[in-house]
Amino acid sequence: MTGLVGQGVPRVEGRAKVTGAARYAADNEVTGVLHGFLVMSTIARGEVTEIDTRAALAHPGVVAVYTHADMPKLTVPDFPYNRPFIPMQDTRVHHNGQPVAYVLAQTLEQAQEAANLVKVRYRAEDPVTRLADALHEAFLPDAFRNRLNETARGDAAAALEQAEVRIDQTYSSPMQHHNPIEPHTTTAVWEGGTLTLYESTQGVILSRKAVSDAFRMRPDQVRIISPYLGGGFGAKGPTYPHTLLTAAAAQLAGRPVKLVLSRAQMYTSNGHRAEYRHHIRLGATRQGVLTAIADTSTAQVTRIDENVYNGSDSTLHLYACPNVHVRQMGVRLDLPTSSYMRSPETTAHFGLETAMDELSYELGIDPVELRIRNHNPVNPRTGSPYADKHLLECYRAAAEAFGWARRNPRPGTSRDGDEYVGWGMATETHTYGWIRSEAGLTIGLDGRATLRAATQEIGTGTYTVLTQVAADGLGMPLGHVTTLLGDTTYPPASLSAGSSTMPSVVGPVSQAAQSARDAVIALAVADPRSPLHGVPAKDVMAEDGRLFARGDRGRRDSYRDVMARHGRPVEVRGHGDNAPGHSFGAVFVEVRIQPRLGRLRVTRVVTAHDLGRVLNQRTARGQVIGGVTWGIGFALMEHTMVDPTTARVVNPNLSTYLVPVCADTPSVEALFVDRSDPDSKLLGVRGFGETPGTGVPAAIGNAIYHAIGRRLRDVPFTQDKLL
Repeated sequence: MTGLVGQGVPRVEGRAKVTGAARYAADNEVTGVLHGFLVMSTIARGEVTEIDTRAALAHPGVVAVYTHADMPKLTVPDFPYNRPFIPMQDTRVHHNGQPVAYVLAQTLEQAQEAANLVKVRYRAEDPVTRLADALHEAFLPDAFRNRLNETARGDAAAALEQAEVRIDQTYSSPMQHHNPIEPHTTTAVWEGGTLTLYESTQGVILSRKAVSDAFRMRPDQVRIISPYLGGGFGAKGPTYPHTLLTAAAAQLAGRPVKLVLSRAQMYTSNGHRAEYRHHIRLGATRQGVLTAIADTSTAQVTRIDENVYNGSDSTLHLYACPNVHVRQMGVRLDLPTSSYMRSPETTAHFGLETAMDELSYELGIDPVELRIRNHNPVNPRTGSPYADKHLLECYRAAAEAFGWARRNPRPGTSRDGDEYVGWGMATETHTYGWIRSEAGLTIGLDGRATLRAATQEIGTGTYTVLTQVAADGLGMPLGHVTTLLGDTTYPPASLSAGSSTMPSVVGPVSQAAQSARDAVIALAVADPRSPLHGVPAKDVMAEDGRLFARGDRGRRDSYRDVMARHGRPVEVRGHGDNAPGHSFGAVFVEVRIQPRLGRLRVTRVVTAHDLGRVLNQRTARGQVIGGVTWGIGFALMEHTMVDPTTARVVNPNLSTYLVPVCADTPSVEALFVDRSDPDSKLLGVRGFGETPGTGVPAAIGNAIYHAIGRRLRDVPFTQDKLL
């Protein structure tokens, strides 16, 4: 062991990224490639009656214009394809911005210009686009991916009737979009009966499944390559229509095709966080003990699917309450299908954590103390006590670092010059999933290691952490391990979603490293030419690329010398899975509000998290900073605007869909409990990446109330609402 695990090692791929050597999906040079561009529908509901492609076909450089009349008939895949239809298979239009034609040209500019020349006529029907206009049609959807949309324990209605104190409020959030800096892109190359896709995807293995299902091919006939992503946040998790359409266009044209979605096209092509309304009723004793939670959420779905992506997991498991009733309702609107968006529980968690703050003021109990009194020591998945939950320690550590004890509990009493100052806090939690993963490791004749796994680097530090784990298990310097990711020819591994990558992949990597180390040691002790010949294998240790006899460091060999004598590589595989679970934390926020302008600044953030074993302090802190930034965007800025008449997104760009920049984000103090989780079978690791964003919107809203004594329950908290 090298002691590398846990250190704040800089990113091993950092130089490649800042010098441009890292190849993202659209960077791959493919001979003879055509450039594609999509023509999108301008109505939200109806039928295509005519498509005139003559002007587009006559445009210089244009090779083909495909419509529903040309496309091969594809099979609608199951998950991870997230829509119940494939565009351009018939004339039906389900939402504004749906692909209705596909232009191929020699250059991207020619394809874009020709797309504007395609004339489409429709038979339009009136769309319904706003949740408020159709709440009377709300219904309880069927279970989604085996998750029920109604769950109950105890009798919440009766307990609410008998409660000494009640909170009854509704919270809401708008449609939001992911906006990764790298647009979605697909390059499709057919060679005989095989298909290679250079794809911007969070899951190469699942993307291969969706594509092979759509084209009725064997999985081994499809290869997906995605070594780097410029962000994803859920938008690149499922497979979307543009990928299937690009593969089909390349098949029809008999040439490779590259498609890069425009920023505007991303707003209707790859999901979003659905508009959401959340009605919460809390019942409690005068001492602040929860006796009932009734939680009804209503989210946008479509006329042809009823998938609810924003779960109310926090209500079900976070606090100890004997009577809980959760209902997740849907309303059918004429909009694109929504999808997972980073920390999907945040919409519901915002309502719960704001309601808890309202209850604390109603009772006159400190918000931290109220949460401590309702701490849940029982894992709801198993019904048994958590083996190693440190949320109470997170409350104490973050509160102390923030200086919470100095807080004047009366709202509107803290001023600094002409600004109101408010302090707020919230609990943070996120579920992470179970995924089986594998990893392959080769020790070459030069004594260096190559690690392969078909997971992805989405920007979170996956290359770095997996390299650390492998080097640590092998007893090698970090620079002696090369990690290769994002290719379906590698051993199958986790998608980069659900905070599942680390807890599912590091175990197989560690297992493979230890197996490879043991195999090389076995070669050394069995080789008469080795200084370690005859030493019991259990008495040989590995460090810095060398092998030592434990009791006599003078007897040494090296990976390089052992492998050179052996004459052929050592190849091993690791495999395993991890139980699903939760990570926890607390976030404390300071805001400053200028009353004349309604200007709000988040000026200080302190977090503490219980995430099991910390594999890399630097990348873990990066996830906290990212989560806080996401929370600031959710709370203060992000809002997709839809024209109610046409169902067209009217701010599909980064000039009017606002996201936080560095000037909006304060310095963040990130604290970690850093203890191995005994329930984790793989290095004591938990899934963590999405946890740090979950509580931030509520903490900001709670800080606003403390600053000015006015409760805002509808995000984003914009200047007009503050004024």
